[in-house]
Amino acid sequence: MHRQQKSNTQNLADKVAKWLTVLAIAVGVITFIYWFSSSGDIAFALERMVTVMVTACPHALGVAIPLVVAISTTLSATNGLLIRNRTAFETTRKLSTIIFDKTGTLTKGSHAVEKVIPLTDKYSADEMIQYAAAVQQYSEHHIAKGILKMLAERNLELWKSENFSYMAGIGVKALVNGKEIVAAGPNYFKQNNLTEPETPKEINQSIETVNYVFIDNEVIGIITLADSIREGSQEAIDELRKMNIKSILLTGDNEKIAKAVSEQLGMDGYIANVLPHEKQEKVKEYQAKGEVVAMTGDGVNDAPALAQADVGIAVGSGTDVAAETADIILVNSDPRDVVKMIDFGKRTYKKMVQNLLWAVGYNVIAIPLAAGVLYPNFALSPAMGAVLMSVSTIVVAINASLLKINK
Repeated sequence: MHRQQKSNTQNLADKVAKWLTVLAIAVGVITFIYWFSSSGDIAFALERMVTVMVTACPHALGVAIPLVVAISTTLSATNGLLIRNRTAFETTRKLSTIIFDKTGTLTKGSHAVEKVIPLTDKYSADEMIQYAAAVQQYSEHHIAKGILKMLAERNLELWKSENFSYMAGIGVKALVNGKEIVAAGPNYFKQNNLTEPETPKEINQSIETVNYVFIDNEVIGIITLADSIREGSQEAIDELRKMNIKSILLTGDNEKIAKAVSEQLGMDGYIANVLPHEKQEKVKEYQAKGEVVAMTGDGVNDAPALAQADVGIAVGSGTDVAAETADIILVNSDPRDVVKMIDFGKRTYKKMVQNLLWAVGYNVIAIPLAAGVLYPNFALSPAMGAVLMSVSTIVVAINASLLKINK
């Protein structure tokens, strides 16, 4: 997917710099014609024309934004922010809603198996784990890692599987020992218009993710896994609230888990039982309300939503697909870097505007003085014009460098 590298402000500065060059030449020629026709002194007329062209400073406009961009990009990388789209980065200052994927973004994504519950006498708990691990072994999902870890802890054999298939946002399936094995969450029932069995009472649905194991379309058991809140998530949500930015939890997990995590972090809302193709639609719904939306996620399932959002933010520990789609990557996978990103985006934009105002303001004042508008009371010499032009460029450079302060 093509990503625009220059921000709107930078494109504006480039256009103004080009027009200023044309303007300087035009004003210089007009100045020569005016003074030569009014005084007949060709030397003075040439001096005024040269002074205008020397004093006019498209250089300051030309470097006003690129300098800020170069410094902000370097500082961003130093602070764990990889900016892939300058326009989106500039948009961070206007964000009103940030949608967070749960697993791997606000939580660690390091699912640990809590319970193994056979629903039939045909298979033991160990056999359930072996079938689940066999079908999950080619998956990159956090649940797969948790089940494979349990297999290793119990010193069980990892069976071979074939015809592996990933069902986005639902689960995985493959052939194991000649049987079709499916390991999937509750959305599998929803997707296939099946009735989900009653959840055993010993399962705490507010903290445990339920994963069903099927053999030849028969549910043989449940494996539950628990995740933990990522360090920094609470602080990030608290800071966003202070900025008057709404935080919304988006997850494929059941409503009890979504509600528990959302309330624990003090978020403004949650959306549960969301299928992968629905995530993009949820982002669109908020945008339709006039919200400027950022989407933060780490998985393949999040890619369409990341692309749809005004600002797509990928967690560095996530998949390559999510990172490729995102506008900004949180290298350290720290939710607090979302707050840092917004703050840094605001300060960067402020420096861009300051430099633009200075560069334009300088030329608005300096060019008429160079043309001799105050002559004979005051006339800017070519040498002084050259000095002022250099000073203008230096001021822009110094102001851009101030971004490094209080970084």
